[in-house]
Amino acid sequence: MGTKAIDPQSIRNVTLLGDPADTARLAHHLRCGSGNRTSSPATTLHWATDGVEHTIRLAELSTRAPIAALQRSIRVADGVIAVVDASTSLAPRLETMLRVADDHQVARLCLIIGPDHPDADFDRCVRTIADTRGAAPLPLQIPITPGPDREGLIDLIALWSLEPLAAEIYANHWKLAEPWHRHLATTVTAQRPSSATPITHPELPRDQLHHRIRHATRIGDTIPILCHSDTLTPLLDAIVRYLPSPLDVCQPEHALDY
Repeated sequence: MGTKAIDPQSIRNVTLLGDPADTARLAHHLRCGSGNRTSSPATTLHWATDGVEHTIRLAELSTRAPIAALQRSIRVADGVIAVVDASTSLAPRLETMLRVADDHQVARLCLIIGPDHPDADFDRCVRTIADTRGAAPLPLQIPITPGPDREGLIDLIALWSLEPLAAEIYANHWKLAEPWHRHLATTVTAQRPSSATPITHPELPRDQLHHRIRHATRIGDTIPILCHSDTLTPLLDAIVRYLPSPLDVCQPEHALDY
């Protein structure tokens, strides 16, 4: 029986950055969430998004590794996920890793963990990422009430299609969601080819919304931000939709360092 060919465009090579305990926990959850029960530090996951099967190759990179090894691993990565604890300040090593990723235009996602911790501060996490130079933070999910009384998350992507009725649907939470939703709309409607006609939010279909976030992420303009929750579907979908395939990564240093 022959081996099934894999379309390179369906591959996502993803490196998890952060505290070893946090990245190991996330890797385990991703493996279980996608149906893969292995415990290998380098794991291949299979995940279908929008009806298309994708292959996610997952690796972990500890902030405790030697700085030279960290720099090289990030430099040759296709895409990374920075795991940031909402209850603590950004670790200096993780901040350095994000700067290295920015220097080499490595596409990044950010996952905020611990939003239900008593000391959780989502806004501080966003500000810290914004201060790390380069790509601008682009929250795609926000906690309704940070801390132990957290009521859940608002998914700004899901809200996109509901925008005409959003104030009614989200009621008291719309005051919280509206500025983040406006930030998302402003960011993605600004992402267009120079020859294209400007397009407003209501005219932008969801598939084009995903395309523009992916483009801005791939070229290093934005860092989509998600919050950790019981379901990992949004994160797995974001990996597929926004991080590049190997064919999208065209930096010369990737070839020179192998």
